[in-house]
Amino acid sequence: MTGENRYAADEQELIRRAKNGDHQAFAVLVKQYQRRLAGVALALTRNPDDAAELAQEAFVRAYQNLHQFEFRSSFSTWLYRIVANLAIDFRRRQSRHVVLRGEEAENELRRLAGSGDTAFSTAFGGELRTRLRMALDELTPEHRAVILLREVEGLSYEEISETLGCPRGTVMSRLHYARMRLREQLKDFRQR
Repeated sequence: MTGENRYAADEQELIRRAKNGDHQAFAVLVKQYQRRLAGVALALTRNPDDAAELAQEAFVRAYQNLHQFEFRSSFSTWLYRIVANLAIDFRRRQSRHVVLRGEEAENELRRLAGSGDTAFSTAFGGELRTRLRMALDELTPEHRAVILLREVEGLSYEEISETLGCPRGTVMSRLHYARMRLREQLKDFRQR
């Protein structure tokens, strides 16, 4: 059994144990996903305190509804869907745009970009970082969610579709629109 298959089998075993009331098994799952879930929430809310609350609420809802998880999608996709829906609902309730706050939010965005070869991994430096953040702030929560889930988290169209509960075509359309808006916002920067 390869390392990836073993990890998936271990995760499925943890989920089964958690579904049967093993609180420790669920605690292990929380530990595995808490940073990523908080990162998705932060990317959508732009506020570390709100993101932490939403991530915590997502885990509460996941635990309460664990009996509904049927292994048809990955556990991470299921969790992303919960936190994305909570964050989008939260943003809709807010009548204002929440802006990133200070160094803490910048550090979290760098962490989100990671050290991998994502489209955003080289974008977090100096003026480009500022311009990119401003351009992302101009997107609706739905468009920002799609671009961040695809480009930062690396989810497939199908996984994003499951996460956000919308058709694959809608994901593709939102992603196309988000990319166009980002290109438009950053076009003068690209020409330098």
